[in-house]
This record gives sequence, structure tokens and C-alpha cells, in this order.
Amino acid sequence: MIAERLRTMLRKEFIQVLRDPRMRAVLIVVPIFQVIIFGYAVTTDVRGIRVALFDLDNTPQSRRLMDAFDGSGYFHVVQRLGSEAQVADVLDKGSAKAVFRINRGFQDDVEGGRTGQLQLILDGTDSNTASIVLGYTSRIASAYGQDLLIRRLNRSGGAALAVQPVTLASRAWYNPNLDSRDYFVPGVVALLLMVVSVILSSMAIVREREIGTMEQIMVTPIGRAEFILGKTIPFALIGFFDVILISLIAVFWFRVPFQGNPLVLFASTGLFLLSTLGVGLLISTISKTQQQAMMTAFFFMQPAILLSGFIYPIANMPLVVRWLTYVNPLRYFLIIVRGVFLKGVGVEVLWPQMAALAVLGVVLLSLASGRFKKTAG
Repeated sequence: MIAERLRTMLRKEFIQVLRDPRMRAVLIVVPIFQVIIFGYAVTTDVRGIRVALFDLDNTPQSRRLMDAFDGSGYFHVVQRLGSEAQVADVLDKGSAKAVFRINRGFQDDVEGGRTGQLQLILDGTDSNTASIVLGYTSRIASAYGQDLLIRRLNRSGGAALAVQPVTLASRAWYNPNLDSRDYFVPGVVALLLMVVSVILSSMAIVREREIGTMEQIMVTPIGRAEFILGKTIPFALIGFFDVILISLIAVFWFRVPFQGNPLVLFASTGLFLLSTLGVGLLISTISKTQQQAMMTAFFFMQPAILLSGFIYPIANMPLVVRWLTYVNPLRYFLIIVRGVFLKGVGVEVLWPQMAALAVLGVVLLSLASGRFKKTAG
């Protein structure tokens, strides 16, 4: 009997959610569109940086150095300058992010065994881009200098001297190419799952109240537990569907590696949904209209995203704010998703985050259930 009532409740919820074409678009089309937009937009990689060249030496050596920058793939030369006034002009107008300046005598210094001087003039308005440009420039200039040294020593028969006494061999685990997209796209999976589940569940009870069916439900034999399950299970299944859909796009569209066990991801998704659906139902019990529920859901999600580590590292936050992140379920799920996607770790590593999600989920669903009982009474 209980199973029959629950099955009827689930069928009602699915019909109510899926009969609206706009809602079907929100559940299927919008997540696809958002993950593609986020995948391309949310990245700290910088390519094709617009730069200008101011070569006062204009010699084969200076041109070879400029060709090294132009052919690196990181820089796009938009202009070659001929005067000092143009340097300030291109930076003021924003037509170039940086100017490479080589003074007269560069080739003479290089061929004479002296240090050749290259000046980089940066637009520091965007400090992140400026830092990345500086790093790219240092690596390319160092490689150019090393190549010059090896050529000179080879010509002089001292090739053995070109070997550095100490060399640094770096190796990046989990993300060998250091692509920021591989870091951010798995986070988008968690972000979109939270958005969809919180918004849908936040309107679950208040919608019944608005259309006048809450009173009819209260006089039926459906119990409180059956009502809560009937409201959460459909949205949980929709959440699992969206996770599968977004993960497939991440792997096959953006080529993000998936190193872990899908079962760990699904189990963690279930624990995360306990929290997000609990938050949504809690919002639904305290809201009087669907518009109010929607606004309250956004007020919850904005700080949750900011305090999750998705955009800003938690370690850089003040101590008080870092303590607040411990009650944010998105914080734990981001660690799990990135660990499963990139590191391939399992429950033996991720169990603290999974345990935290389980505790938060039970607490939030209990609060929502208790609030529903009080409201219903």
C-alpha cells in the first residue's frame, strides 16, 4: 500500500515536471548549453595574446628572437612600432597587451658574448593576464638564450660545457599539459547539478500551495515520509541524468580525462543530492510563492559558489570565511568530482568528503522534513 501511494506520487511529479515544454528544455537543453559555454569561458589559459614589437636593432638576431615569440602560439603580433609615442598609444587603446622592445646593439651584445637586453612593457590592468604573459616571456627568452649558448659552444668545440651542472625536470601529475579547462569543466558538473536540483526542489512544495493542491494532498493517506520521498526522488533521478549528460560532454567534447570509477561518482552524486534537495525543500517550505522560492534559491547559490573553491582558492580566504566553507556541500563535491575525473582516486581517499556530504544531507533533509510537518500542521 505504501509502495502504491509512493508510486502514484512519483508519477504525479514526473507528469507535472515533464508536461511543460519549457521545463523539459530547462532539464535537457539548458545544461548542455551551459556546460559548453562554461567549458569555453571559464578558463585561465591565455592564448593569442595581442602584442606589439618595437625593434630598434632590426638585425637578424633581433628578428630571430621576435620570430620565437610570434611562432610560439601564445602571442599574436598585431603591430610593429616605429616610435616611442606608439608604445604608449597601443597600450592606452588596448590594441596590444604588451610591447617587446629591443634596443640598438642587441646583436652586437649577443655575438660579443654579452647579455642581450629585451624589455617587456606590460599592460598590468589585468594582473592575472600580465603574470601569465610574464611567465610565457621568461620561458621563451630562456629557451632562446639556451639555444644561443649551445650553438656558440658547438662552434667552439666546447659542447660539453653546455651541460648545466643542475637541471630541473618538472612533471605535472593528473593534468600534464596544465590545461585549466581540465580543472574547471569537472567543477561545472557539480555547479550545474546544484543549480538544477536546488531550483527544482525549491519550487516543489510552494507550487502545490500556489495551485491549491496542498490541501487535497494533506487529506489523502500519503504520509510525511512518502510526501518527502515523492518530492525528492524525481529530482534526484533528474540530477543523475544531468550528471551523466554533462560528464559525457566533458569527456567527449572537451576531452577531459575521466580516470576514476563511475560508481564512485554516482554514489557521491547521491550524497550531494541529499544536501541540495534538502536545501531546496527547506526553501520551499518557507516561501509563499514560486518567485520568492526562486530568489531565495539564488541567494543561497551565489555564496555557495563563491565559498566552494570553484573560482577562488579556499586557502586564500580569511580564517572565518574558511570555517564557513565547511558547511558548504559544494566544497566537498568539487573535491570528489575533480578527484574522480583527474586523479582516479576512490572511496579510500574521498571518504572524508563523502562522509561530510552524508552528514550535511541528513541534517538538511531532517530540517526540511521537520519544517514541512510544522507547516502542514
